[in-house]
Amino acid sequence: MRFAFFQSAERAAGPLRDALIDPARRERAVIVSLACYVLLWTIYGTISRSAQGLNPDMTELIAWSRDLSYGYLKHPPFAAWLTWIWFSVFPITEWAFYLLAMLMPAIAMWIVWRVSSDYLDAEKRIVAVALLTFIPFFNFHALKFNVNTVLLPLWAATTWFFLCSVRTRGAVWAALAGIAAAGAMLGKYWSIFLLLGLALAAVIDRRHFEYFRSPAPFVTVLAGSIVLMPHIIWLIEHRFAPFSYATTVHTQQPFAAVLQSSLSYLLGSIAYVTVPIILFLVRARPSWRTVMNVIWPPDDDRRLVASSFWGPLILPAGGAIIAGAEITSLWSMPALSLLPVLLLSSPSVTIRAIDTRRTLAAAVAVPLVMLIVSPAIMVMAQRRGPLPAAAQARLLTAEVERLWHQATPQKLRFVGGEEDIADGVITYAVDRPRALIGMVQPDAVELAKSGLVLVCFAGGASCQREAAPRGAAATLVETEIVRNFAGIAGKPQRYTIVIVPPRP
Repeated sequence: MRFAFFQSAERAAGPLRDALIDPARRERAVIVSLACYVLLWTIYGTISRSAQGLNPDMTELIAWSRDLSYGYLKHPPFAAWLTWIWFSVFPITEWAFYLLAMLMPAIAMWIVWRVSSDYLDAEKRIVAVALLTFIPFFNFHALKFNVNTVLLPLWAATTWFFLCSVRTRGAVWAALAGIAAAGAMLGKYWSIFLLLGLALAAVIDRRHFEYFRSPAPFVTVLAGSIVLMPHIIWLIEHRFAPFSYATTVHTQQPFAAVLQSSLSYLLGSIAYVTVPIILFLVRARPSWRTVMNVIWPPDDDRRLVASSFWGPLILPAGGAIIAGAEITSLWSMPALSLLPVLLLSSPSVTIRAIDTRRTLAAAVAVPLVMLIVSPAIMVMAQRRGPLPAAAQARLLTAEVERLWHQATPQKLRFVGGEEDIADGVITYAVDRPRALIGMVQPDAVELAKSGLVLVCFAGGASCQREAAPRGAAATLVETEIVRNFAGIAGKPQRYTIVIVPPRP
């Protein structure tokens, strides 16, 4: 029975493989395939996570997007800008956010499809994109939209344009590389390792004299600098506040802990790509000599790809040791897009039509199976008890709005308290208020005229501490929220809500 199932899946993948092979149909076929991929994983996320609510990383970006800026106190602004653009069109719902999230890996996979046209034959191009679907960063982890997932297309685009720039030394590719690199830095400062890795790849390339004597690297730097300039000015005006946050949270750790985290980063990164590597070994059956040829190719173009892959992936481990910072393998997410191109580009690697069909069949089966089991995952999450700040955000917001409008007819403009809880209220509040936590603070006079709400878990000291200076103007209310879902009782959670109405 099981063997018959795989045979059926393989036969079903045949027409898809034929469409992707056909030069007249393949570009449309890959777009349709990726659109179906986005749709399946969006539906899976909407169902499986419906009991959990939006992750705090996601509601934090909505909070930032309410106060558009060239920078924020924790991270650069690109993810917040994209969130603002998206929800200017779509309603703030879980399905819409998961749709945005899944567009990030899909765009990255399309870029890999384009990159691979310079290095792989038709069969290998299909397998290259299919292999990415077995990396959890391109589906399970990608559903949590944050400053890491937004790097997936940005790093892929930067690498694509860089490779073309080095090979052709054309001004257009060079400018695109600079713009994309600036976008990556505006996504997360972790992208410095991408830039260092690509710079190192250009230096060790045997054609480096021709490249650095051409206008290409200078065009890249100029284009990137122009795009980054508003953010650099913001950083100077705010005394490089995001860097202070990063050093406070991640650095000044014991050397043993730093060394262990760097090793865990490398091992964890390998673990995330175990399935694609196993599939490559099974399908291609490479010899040891071929494996070495894959890891560090002898020819210039493929070696440039290899160095562009290894540098951004490995450099963070050394950088963390030098800086005394702890890192996690989750941050290797955007560095893995080139892996299938690296694995398959060797002339010694042969991919047969049957290998392509089998790989496609497995790639299609995974999201379909996950979609089937998504209701069971949802039920298990509800029984286990999801994080209250996320799962109860809508209900808590309704209570906050009721109390606020009992106190004043004015719009709710500011929400503070405990960050994860406040961001949830900001996300769903009809008045679209702004955040007071982790943001540049509004003027005291404006805050007094507008009033504010503070929300915390009951018993938490932060709301009481912030309410104390406001004296009789602040009203403290404790409320209990419970969210029953899918016929399963939820766990009750008590909250403190502080209402500070506007001063006349």
